[in-house]
Amino acid sequence: MSTDLPVDPFGDPTDPANRPARLAVGVVGTGRVGPALAAALQLAGHRVVAASGVSRESRRRAETLLPGVRLVTPPQVMAASDLVLLTVPDDVLAELVAGLAATGAVRPGQILVHTSGAHGVAVLDPAARAGALPLALHPAMTFTGTAVDVARLSGCPFGVTSPEELRPVAEALVVEMGGEPEWVPEAVRPLYHTALAHGSNHLVTLVAQAMEILGDAGVAEPGRMLGPLLGAALDNALRSGDAALTGPVARGDAGTVRKHVQQLRATSPQVLESYRAMARATADRALANGMLKAEAAEALLDVLAEEDK
Repeated sequence: MSTDLPVDPFGDPTDPANRPARLAVGVVGTGRVGPALAAALQLAGHRVVAASGVSRESRRRAETLLPGVRLVTPPQVMAASDLVLLTVPDDVLAELVAGLAATGAVRPGQILVHTSGAHGVAVLDPAARAGALPLALHPAMTFTGTAVDVARLSGCPFGVTSPEELRPVAEALVVEMGGEPEWVPEAVRPLYHTALAHGSNHLVTLVAQAMEILGDAGVAEPGRMLGPLLGAALDNALRSGDAALTGPVARGDAGTVRKHVQQLRATSPQVLESYRAMARATADRALANGMLKAEAAEALLDVLAEEDK
C-alpha cells in the first residue's frame, strides 16, 4: 500500500506563492498605513489588485510596497476589489464614504475597512446601506511609510469595531496581518483614540522638547543621552503606572522645580507652559496615590503659579 500523500495542486500550502488568492484587495489612500496593511494581507495569501493615491509621495510609496499594483481612481479600486482599505485622514473619511455610496461604487457583500482610530463603523453607514460589510480596524502603531512597517505589524494591537455578526471576520483579518485584535465598542471609540493620541503624539512633543533643552545645555547628542532614561521610564510606567513616578515633583522638591521654571523662562520660554502643565498633572497624581503630602503639593503648585517676571 502506498503511503504517499496526495499531491496538492497548488504546491506547498505554507508557501504564500502557492496559495490560491482568497480576496482581491484594494487601497484607497496610499499614505503610510494603507500600503503596509495591504502588503501584510498579500503575505497572508490575498491579492492586492489596485490602489489609489493623489500625491507624488503616496504614489511612490505604493509602487515601493506594492510593486506591480495598478494605480487608479477610487471608483476603479472599488470596482476591482472584494476588500477595500479606506486609509485616508480622519476628517475626509465621511465625505469619501458618502461619495462612493452616492455614485454606486459600493457593491453588496464588499468588505470596507477603515483604519481611523477616532471613528467606529457608523461613519461607514452610507456604504452599509448599499450592502457593504463595515469594519473599523485601527493599528495602534506609528508608521514610517517603508517596508519596516510590515514587519512591525507582528504583535501590533488593533482596535477592532464592527457589527457583532462581522466580529469573526474583523478579528481574522487582523490576525492575518500579524496583529492582535482588541475589541473597542462603538460608543467609546473616540475615548480610545484620545488615549492613544495623548500617549503617543504628546510623547513625541515631550521628547523633542527635552532634546532641544539638552542641546541648549551643550549636549552634543541629546538623543543618546535621553535614550536609556526614557526607555527605562516608559518600561516602568507601562508596568507600574503611577508607582513609577520619580523626580523632583514626585518628591516635593519645590526649590528644584523653581530652578527649572527659572531656566526655562530664560532659555526656552516656548517649553515653559508644557513643563508647568505636566508638573501640575504629575503633582496631582502623586498626591492622589499618597506619594506626595498635601503641604508639599501646595508648595509645588505655588511655584508653578508664580507669574513670569
